[in-house]
Amino acid sequence: MLAATLLVSSTAIGGALAQSAAPGAGTVLDTIVVKAKRDGSPAAIAERLRAVPGGVSLVLTQDYSSLVAPTLSDALASAPGVIVQNFFGANDQPRVQIRGSGLQQNPVERGILMLRDGLPINRADGSYIVGFANPGAADAIEVYRGYVANRLGATVLGGAINFMSANASAAPGTELTVGGGSFGQLGTSGQTAYEGDRFDATLHFDVTRRDGFRDYNGSERIEVGGSIASELSDFVTTRLFFGYTDLGFDVAGPINKGALEADPSQVSNGPLVTPAGVINPGPNVARDKPRRDASQYLIGSRTTIDLGEHQFDLGLGYTYTDDTFRFPVSSGIRDTSGGDLTGMMRYAYSPDTDRLLPLFETTAQYTIGSAERRYYLNQSGLQGALFGENDLDASTLSLHSGFNIPLADNWSISPALSYAHATRSSDDTYSSATRPTIAYNPANPTIRLLNGTVPTGSTAYDSSYDAWSPSLGVTFEPTPDQILFAAVSRSFEPPTHDDLLATVNGTPNSSPGRPTPGNPSLAAAAFSTPDLEAQTATTAELGWRGNLGGLSWDATTYYAWVDNELLSLRDATGASLGAINADQTRHFGIELGLTAELYDGLMGRLAYTYQDFRFHDDVLRGNNRLAGAPRHVFNAAFSHQATEDWSFGTSVKWVPDRTPVDNMNSLWADPYAVIDLKTEYRINDHLSVFGEVTNVFNETYASSTLIVDQATPNQAAFLPGDGRGFYLGVKSQF
Repeated sequence: MLAATLLVSSTAIGGALAQSAAPGAGTVLDTIVVKAKRDGSPAAIAERLRAVPGGVSLVLTQDYSSLVAPTLSDALASAPGVIVQNFFGANDQPRVQIRGSGLQQNPVERGILMLRDGLPINRADGSYIVGFANPGAADAIEVYRGYVANRLGATVLGGAINFMSANASAAPGTELTVGGGSFGQLGTSGQTAYEGDRFDATLHFDVTRRDGFRDYNGSERIEVGGSIASELSDFVTTRLFFGYTDLGFDVAGPINKGALEADPSQVSNGPLVTPAGVINPGPNVARDKPRRDASQYLIGSRTTIDLGEHQFDLGLGYTYTDDTFRFPVSSGIRDTSGGDLTGMMRYAYSPDTDRLLPLFETTAQYTIGSAERRYYLNQSGLQGALFGENDLDASTLSLHSGFNIPLADNWSISPALSYAHATRSSDDTYSSATRPTIAYNPANPTIRLLNGTVPTGSTAYDSSYDAWSPSLGVTFEPTPDQILFAAVSRSFEPPTHDDLLATVNGTPNSSPGRPTPGNPSLAAAAFSTPDLEAQTATTAELGWRGNLGGLSWDATTYYAWVDNELLSLRDATGASLGAINADQTRHFGIELGLTAELYDGLMGRLAYTYQDFRFHDDVLRGNNRLAGAPRHVFNAAFSHQATEDWSFGTSVKWVPDRTPVDNMNSLWADPYAVIDLKTEYRINDHLSVFGEVTNVFNETYASSTLIVDQATPNQAAFLPGDGRGFYLGVKSQF
């Protein structure tokens, strides 16, 4: 059995994964005709990852395929160190963070390199729309925590997540799944594959819709994709892949703790004016109707040239993204569209076929992109006047070279050096001398006040960032079944356009540039363009992977000294204050995965993550904990193969400690535990049914929160998790 957090059971060794990003991996067409060291099977990839001196995980689709509409939270629950906090209950915009990287950006779009088949879905400035990462369309997911992702073009503290499609040898024939259940959820997905001697093709689709648990909570997603692979010669294999995703969801927004406890399905109606003052600060969801609609086209190719000891991996990808985000009135409507082109070259030298990792590997990746961005006023959920316009350009060059040098007595050393150069520029194309503003009467928020204008200030900038990021890893294998590693590394993360260009001075009842709704002539900036530094960190980590009998484990602990951590601040109402660099912060964590065969047919799995992220002698925040990071997260799962055709299982997510909502540590989210049940029955070789009950005990809890700088006790900051739900699905294979 392989190491625990690689999550590959001893029976799951068939098939080939199309586009692994593991060291020495490349495009494969059929595992039978390739050399063992190039094998793309899950077991071979897991073995390769096992030798990496850092935090890695491999999650297979079998761990969540019996769910009606698997979310990122479902798929990554078994990967320690990966924290997924659901926002609105579906595949919308959950907060995904690794080691605190990108933790405080709202909406979360930074801190992790998101890959599909080894090429990024991130834009050139590092941002991404998390709803485009669809686990239901993946055959497996690779997780690289920390510096081990540098070789993939990610020099960020968090790392990278690679969603791998299957090739035809792994998923022959046709499969169709239909399911539905509580909260108006309906979905269907399917895939088909053709496998030839030197050619294969795959096609998949995924359609889901959901009314949602809350009053304003609808969502829908359509995804279509596929690939064509060809073995051009005995040593050249190429794969072309494409995809289209259309995503839309209502932003139900936060509510305050009292509302959460009384009725978690409700939405916020904005602040309430009382004789004693304003209470319940937060957005007016019923009036502003916040929503996000985004689509992305993706096309790419990866070609592997395998010359025995020498392997070349060449990639080219292009994405075109159209994103309309209707924020509450305090930010308005942000419309962004543009394309990003990525080129990647990787070379691996492996003179010893018995070694799992190449002796030398070098990578060059360059991404360039541009986008047009427009800002409009949000007039009761309708598009109002234009108040901002920018042409945004970005580029990121990532270079990496590293060795895996074997030493005597089962020791090896892995020195590496990465270099990154990034540019971010904004051309302000807004031509009017003033920016329009609107406002509503705080005492009667359906009534409009007089329109206003504020002077136009420039939102142009032209910034560049670069840094060298060295790393050194050491591994020791005391036995063939165990490996210990230690590493020290640097990381580098430049800001995104969302950090460098933010709407400010809005309120729950007025647009950007209007901090006092009743005063339309008060001059105030509508945008902030802070002069930000790149976030850097030095991280030390230790780990131990191995197995003994029926028990497998993977444990990593790390400590990061972070400089200029990028924080995206919000006020007590949730309105943007723009981004800043914290002076110094400290990130300490433990990532533990366990897998055990408790007895015949019964498997147990645990993923535990400990996080203690703090400011360090901050002038305002002292040594407070950073908001939004739960200290302890347990994800446990048990599955039992009761008969040859029937299996059932349960999973538990337990957050046993309270989580700070604000950086001042004055407001906290309560602990919670959620239990789910699932079962699957195979009727015959072609048909099976499956079902699940989520949140069995109907726990009322906040699955996530806003992250603000200074909270008030009654502010709308809590995002309720779903209540109890029932789901049923049917899967056919032929």
